[in-house]
Amino acid sequence: MEQTLGHKQALPERKVRSMEEFLERFPEVKEVIFDGTERPVQRPKDSDKQKEHYSGKKKRHTRKHITGSTRKKRVILLTKARAGTVHDKRQLDEADLVGNIPDEVAIEGALGFQGLQNEFENVHLPHKKPKGKKLSEQQKQENREFSRQRVVCEHAHAGIKRYRSVTDVYRNRVPDFDDRLMLNAAGLWNWYLDAA
Repeated sequence: MEQTLGHKQALPERKVRSMEEFLERFPEVKEVIFDGTERPVQRPKDSDKQKEHYSGKKKRHTRKHITGSTRKKRVILLTKARAGTVHDKRQLDEADLVGNIPDEVAIEGALGFQGLQNEFENVHLPHKKPKGKKLSEQQKQENREFSRQRVVCEHAHAGIKRYRSVTDVYRNRVPDFDDRLMLNAAGLWNWYLDAA
């Protein structure tokens, strides 16, 4: 199935090596919305692996992916699966996806990518509440509007997770097979969008 989806160019990219490669592969893309998604895994018996896979966000043992979606809900970028303890920004930095996206393409993300806006000028994040202070009404309104625009990445995640193999607790012991399941599910979702 992975080979067929590859021929249909439905699979998301894992690595973008240069800005030229990004523009060649995605000439119509004007913005990329990054967000993380987690899937539960069976609780490891080894205590070190338990600590590695425990996600404080989901309060369970998980594996995590970062996706890059378009406004049309198409998943164009997907990182490799990592343990649930890895922070979203760290995973995105290690995948080195943002650095090869041209400056004319807007990048949007959640507060989990805080600090990215200091490294790149085309990154847009919501306003973070200052410690001990409150956001102004204008900042709250801007955050609501930003959330309305960014919600399409959540819709893309929901489309991928229609394929239950990436939502149910993963119990397979084959190394990195869960990563291939996610890649195929994202490819099937993109193929569905192209066919619709």
